[in-house]
Amino acid sequence: MGSLFSLEGRVALVTGGSRGIGRMIASGFLAQGATVYISSRKADACDATARELSALGPCFSLPADVSTVEGARALASGFAQRSGHLDILVNNAGAAWGETFDTFPEKGWDKVVDLNLKSPFFLTQALHEALRKGAATRPAKVINIASIDGVSVNPLETYSYAASKAGLIHLTRRMSLRLVQDNIVVSGIAPGAFASDMNRAARDHGDQVARRIPAGRIGTDEDMAGAAIYLASRAGDYVVGQTIVVDGGATLARG
Repeated sequence: MGSLFSLEGRVALVTGGSRGIGRMIASGFLAQGATVYISSRKADACDATARELSALGPCFSLPADVSTVEGARALASGFAQRSGHLDILVNNAGAAWGETFDTFPEKGWDKVVDLNLKSPFFLTQALHEALRKGAATRPAKVINIASIDGVSVNPLETYSYAASKAGLIHLTRRMSLRLVQDNIVVSGIAPGAFASDMNRAARDHGDQVARRIPAGRIGTDEDMAGAAIYLASRAGDYVVGQTIVVDGGATLARG
């Protein structure tokens, strides 16, 4: 039981790892003994975060734009040059777009769906061989970061975001059935309100947001890291295709 949540000796790749939820997860993995590669579109931010997180453990920057299949394959190729196997992949990179129904543009659909829904599939596909090598002795893990907006309806007009995250939850189920055959366990997390550049309301007006959450607060770094560590570690080996809601009860309050 002492090693149930340990990630000692494990190699992880976290997309969107330079900030927000991705950084929370990367920090938690490092604290549990993993070697972590983080990726994000902005190279300077990715490099800076990797340097900062290196105080916690071995952390390396692999900047990439995974919104295209070519970008996902380039990241997989860059990773293969640094490591012979991959134990944990966190598909966290994401985008949002809010606009009224009558004016919602095609670019607000394509940008969000490509990054939030298409990218997790094609990046996992590109890293399939590395994950199979990681799964040689114990299960490798793929963790897709969805959202509570894919579980229940947010009153904000974020049509493509809600659809992409609901799709990702179902894609997690479908992928899990195939990849478990290769000893790769796919699961997901649906975060609620966590302070980030994407969720600026929680970041800048946390006290106000907290009033709508049954737990009475927004999520902390430890809340997110804890859920990810659970799924990534031996403790989560038997959680196949499920998406864990981490929201302080917010979806229950939506009704």
